Amino acid sequence: MKAQKTAAILRVEDLTKRYGSGTAEVAAVKGVSLEVAPGEVVLIMGPSGSGKTTLLSMLGALLRPSEGSIQLNGTVLTALSERDLPRFRLREFGFIFQDFNLLSALSALENVVLVAEMAGVPRKEARLRATEILKELRLDKRLQALPEQLSGGEKQRVAIARALINNPSLILADEPTANLDSSTGHEVSRLLRHIAKEQGKSVLIVSHDTRIQDIADRVLWLEDGEFKEARTLAIDPVCGMSVERTKSPTATWQGQEYFFCSKGCRSEFLLEPHTFIQGEA
Repeated sequence: MKAQKTAAILRVEDLTKRYGSGTAEVAAVKGVSLEVAPGEVVLIMGPSGSGKTTLLSMLGALLRPSEGSIQLNGTVLTALSERDLPRFRLREFGFIFQDFNLLSALSALENVVLVAEMAGVPRKEARLRATEILKELRLDKRLQALPEQLSGGEKQRVAIARALINNPSLILADEPTANLDSSTGHEVSRLLRHIAKEQGKSVLIVSHDTRIQDIADRVLWLEDGEFKEARTLAIDPVCGMSVERTKSPTATWQGQEYFFCSKGCRSEFLLEPHTFIQGEA
């Protein structure tokens, strides 16, 4: 799975997405700018409704922005016609979804082969390429297994193989660990980092899972459609979620102020604070 072409550089300038008009207009993403270097892993975090999915959809050329530009390897996505976009997506993007999105009637191998064939790769070559990638992802004994016969971690590795099959410039992962346990989720996230560093690919992950922050080169916080400064963030001691200090419920215990994603987490904390604070038993 060695890279065969120049690594990707993603450049985003003043990206905005509005829905509705007049007094009913809502801006889901507001003037976001971003650059992702070759081999870099960028993690975008934020609460539900912050604009993460909208932003990822625009970056993957699945949704047209209202304003701003997106460039991948020098190609301006916003200038491409609707006719050209599908083939460009197949060539240049690898998508990974939290629900895996595998076709239930197809085997692990067939799920990966299909994406290569859609990009115009002859079937024989597609099968050879898919088999090689799946073997490298330790799925050589699961090639003929249907999705229902695979564990969550195996399904996500098939999804990663599918994302890699056309040697894309950019991998976009939407909550890739959401349906996995902690150990499996971290294994999958470390695999994505390995791919980025080994192949020089750009990897952009959207997630609320704070457990995978250590695999990212940069962590960005998106809220209300805008990137916020990391210094305004704190960690909820109950659920581990990153929260913005200025807008979060708080509680004080033994002279220390703690911040929470919700009143529910704060209430749970106040029942037995010592159970959530390491070293305070």
